[in-house]
Amino acid sequence: MKRIADQSQHFLQSPRLVAELVGHSNIRKNDTVLDIGAGSGIISGILAGRCKQVVAYEPDTRLLPTLKQNLSKHQNVTIKNEDFLSTELPTTPYKVFANIPFHLSSPILKKLTETNHPPKSIYLIVQKQFAHKLLIDDRRFTGLLGAQIAPLFTTRIRRPLRKTDYYPHPAVDTVLIEIKLREQPLIAPEKLPAYRSLVADCFATPAKFSKHASLIISKHPEIKPSNLTAYEWVSVFNAR
Repeated sequence: MKRIADQSQHFLQSPRLVAELVGHSNIRKNDTVLDIGAGSGIISGILAGRCKQVVAYEPDTRLLPTLKQNLSKHQNVTIKNEDFLSTELPTTPYKVFANIPFHLSSPILKKLTETNHPPKSIYLIVQKQFAHKLLIDDRRFTGLLGAQIAPLFTTRIRRPLRKTDYYPHPAVDTVLIEIKLREQPLIAPEKLPAYRSLVADCFATPAKFSKHASLIISKHPEIKPSNLTAYEWVSVFNAR
């Protein structure tokens, strides 16, 4: 998980802002929380005062001395100098709160949502455009990943951020997004790989979408894969 600092790695500057953002989450005192791309530790430090255990992932060895110094007073923080995309996820309950490198948003989210042990809640600071592609329903434009995670997770934007909240300032708009594990998945977990494969086929091949979604298309002739709701995707999968 290498950084591309000039393109997508931007660090929050204000502990007060981070505390406010964490306040928008459902993180509680008994939770274990992963911070991905911990940087200087500004998020991990706030999380340490709110939850039972923090696991801070930071692959850049140049940042480790500062990270360790800033978090030295917190006994409930474990620092891992590892590539998050290559590490094993916990098998016990956990949540995620992180300001991730923007160019790694998709692979990080895929890792978190396609595991057999997904987090109960995911809070990520991401590009606004990326976040909107994860939202589903109301006939809005939804990207492939948004449609693939919909049976297992609900998604909403919690708060916009300003470009001046970061150093260096990003060129894009950003938001805090909340992705929560459904209490009851819309599709049985063991069927999710097949569901994700079908959705990918429908996005990639118009003929396959026409075949699998013929009933919906008969009612909405102009509809595209990016316009289906979560429940419509489930019905398409169940009727295959």
